Amino acid sequence: MSNAETPEPTPGQSPDRAPSENPAPAPPPAEAPGPEPGPGPEESAPTGRQRLIAGLWPPRVTRAQLIVAVLLFGLGLGLAIQVRSTSDTGALRGARQEDLVRILDELDDRTQRLEDEKARLEDQRTELENSSDQAEEARKQTLEKERQLGILAGTVAARGPGISLTIDDGAGAVESDMLLDAIQELRAAGAEAIQVNGVRVVADSYFSGEAGDIEVDGRKIKAPYRFEVIGKPQDLEPALNIPGGVVQTLEKEQATATVTRSQKIVVDALRPAERPDYARSSSQ
Repeated sequence: MSNAETPEPTPGQSPDRAPSENPAPAPPPAEAPGPEPGPGPEESAPTGRQRLIAGLWPPRVTRAQLIVAVLLFGLGLGLAIQVRSTSDTGALRGARQEDLVRILDELDDRTQRLEDEKARLEDQRTELENSSDQAEEARKQTLEKERQLGILAGTVAARGPGISLTIDDGAGAVESDMLLDAIQELRAAGAEAIQVNGVRVVADSYFSGEAGDIEVDGRKIKAPYRFEVIGKPQDLEPALNIPGGVVQTLEKEQATATVTRSQKIVVDALRPAERPDYARSSSQ
């Protein structure tokens, strides 16, 4: 038996194994540094739309910009009001080009009639000044003037070119003011003599009553209403057919207006000659 002493085990070693058989565990290898994590979806760079919204809201308005905006608003409002007031011109609003040309032609014709009347009066004055027998010439002109005034006053029958206007009121919606509008349009177009359903219409004529019960100068008339008008047919008919005029207004009331041109219109309804109560000729 050997007397050699067995060495005592060192701490951390098993008593029955040698130190080399149980080595200490090696430290884990250090991990290589990886890439930095990128920003998440919520942290991504803002888009162009987001930058635009961020630049516009909340608004950053300076005092100068506010003053300019107020001035521009006032200018735009004034222009809108002016355009609206200009566009609301009644019957000519939305008229076609050919209608506007026809209206201009009608105005030219009226101007020409006035020029012709002026020339006629000047010729009469010249005849009076140059006539050897001024008294006889004055008498002829007086008779002619009396005849003309008799036609206008309704005391003399008349005939000549013109139109016939017939208004059928099946719905019973035609009012007295609509017939009066037709008379006014015809007079403005140069009508020289008018009668409605056998009643002579003159300067002091009046229309009264409601639809279906209309009177002219106190005489009752019923549909269909027939107008006999002496004047230039080329002027009278277009005056009734202008956009927004008599014919279109009657059609809106479900009435039918028929215009017929003729070279022989007879206006034979007469009115009694009435002596004025107060007015007297200045020559008396």
